[in-house]
Amino acid sequence: MKKRNLLRVPVTRGLKDIYAMDMHAAYQAARANRFNVTAFGRLAAAISVVRTALVRHETKILNAVELLDAAIGVLQRVRQKGDETAVWEIPDTDLPTILDGINVAEQCIGTLDVALLAETAEQLLQDVGAE
Repeated sequence: MKKRNLLRVPVTRGLKDIYAMDMHAAYQAARANRFNVTAFGRLAAAISVVRTALVRHETKILNAVELLDAAIGVLQRVRQKGDETAVWEIPDTDLPTILDGINVAEQCIGTLDVALLAETAEQLLQDVGAE
């Protein structure tokens, strides 16, 4: 089977805005005590895709992966609690960590390309489906 070569197009402002909207809308929902499993999914997906793509891209951006890992750690705890209790919330003490993750994801997404993001999202979706 021949592997398809994807066109490496830089991330556009529009795509960056879509990722930012998903992350910031979820963050604002958490701040307003209106966080839910849908907001969680959008936030977790966006941060995870950017983080994994940065690793695949071998980013040299200082502390980017570490800040994203910290946000993912918070989201893992939120998911565990949500799965156990059906209560989806980000504790106030963890909101700064999430905001740091969102900000670094927004800053870094422009260093990536559309194909890498698409491949990464597809692979993460497959990984989650296999769990």
